[in-house]
Amino acid sequence: MPDNVPVPLDKPPGTTAVLLIAHGSRRAEANHDLVILAELVTARRDYDLVEVSYLELTVPSILDGGRSCVQRGATRVLMLPYFLSAGVHVVNDLKEIRQQLHDEFPGVEFVLCPHLGLHPLMADIVLARLREGTPSPPVSD
Repeated sequence: MPDNVPVPLDKPPGTTAVLLIAHGSRRAEANHDLVILAELVTARRDYDLVEVSYLELTVPSILDGGRSCVQRGATRVLMLPYFLSAGVHVVNDLKEIRQQLHDEFPGVEFVLCPHLGLHPLMADIVLARLREGTPSPPVSD
């Protein structure tokens, strides 16, 4: 670990962290959705360490989120883009940021996971949202 990184205080060595990545918004409520998602992922107890980060418009940045994971003891960071489409951010920007983190912390593995995109479960989510938007038929007596 580089000299400028504090000794981790709350997790044992070898910890895998999840770094959730959203675009970021000027609207605080939109950014807070990622915080709630992080809480839901944490509650599942598959990973001890879950951090949020944003590409732009708010903090923490992806670089700061990755640094926080390392400071908290992560030796492997799963970077999950909370994006629906493989636009420029997913295809180029996130790969560049992953490389910056790798260069800054060569002893830590940074894995850029697939974005949400066209995962098979996305159709289930879309259908559930459509049902939520469809009024229930009136109940006849």
